Amino acid sequence: MSDRPILVTGGAGQLASALAAASRTVHRVGRPDFDFDRPESIDAAFHAANPSLVINAAAYTAVDAAESDADAAYRANRDGPARLAALCAAAGVPLIHVSTDYVYDGAKGAPYTEDDAVSPTGVYGASKLAGEQAILASGVRAIVLRTSWVHYHTGKNFVRTMLTAGKIRDRLTVVADQQGCPTAAADLADAILILTARLRDGWRAEYAGVFHAAGSGDTTWHGLACAVFEDAAAQGWKVPRVDPITTADWPTAAKRPADSRLDCSRLDRVFGVRLPHWRVGLRRTTGAIFAGGDI
Repeated sequence: MSDRPILVTGGAGQLASALAAASRTVHRVGRPDFDFDRPESIDAAFHAANPSLVINAAAYTAVDAAESDADAAYRANRDGPARLAALCAAAGVPLIHVSTDYVYDGAKGAPYTEDDAVSPTGVYGASKLAGEQAILASGVRAIVLRTSWVHYHTGKNFVRTMLTAGKIRDRLTVVADQQGCPTAAADLADAILILTARLRDGWRAEYAGVFHAAGSGDTTWHGLACAVFEDAAAQGWKVPRVDPITTADWPTAAKRPADSRLDCSRLDRVFGVRLPHWRVGLRRTTGAIFAGGDI
């Protein structure tokens, strides 16, 4: 790889922001200059950047809204990434594409490996899976990273939502029967940058395909919320009571996977990369939030 920039899509999103904070070689693009709803903008941004590598962190992530706006979800999660992959393939540029645990139905009862069958339960997961498939069929040198429960000190995410709600309410109810692997965007960014360093030494056949990249260990949404408020209490915050509820108690338009834990051992085996424990990653996010004082 040359000294040309790494093009990161997703603008001011959590992962794009974390990547930009961690590396000066990153060139971020986002709306309106890069918009999956305007295919011509994809081409223009790609050619203007002349990248050595592309990290696609842009996506339609409104899980419930996707159920009533499938066209928009598929434009952003399938059609746009497919066009980006075609550009990368034509230019001989590798593509790292970020996907999701929502490609699984959550019925396995154990952490998913990359070889497990996919079976998304909603439009969001189905559109992200379609994007993976389009990229892998394009001929581009692609690494697809499935991650989960991402949080950062800026943007819209569960951690910030809990802290905001906890400031104004004495009691919260949080779903306790969905399991997953919380992932700090900063930890994911660090892992991706290790992958980009490997790619500078050249592409290898074993790099191609799907990898899981999430925080180590697992918990429930309720467990994550309790951990958030443990960190807040350590900062002297008055924290709310957090009561567990079931998924049935909190109906949503889209069905969430009940158990989307990810086995990330392939990433470790191929690249020597394992993300920190989710609790360590959470402290990284909450520490930055408390330091910034913007909640």
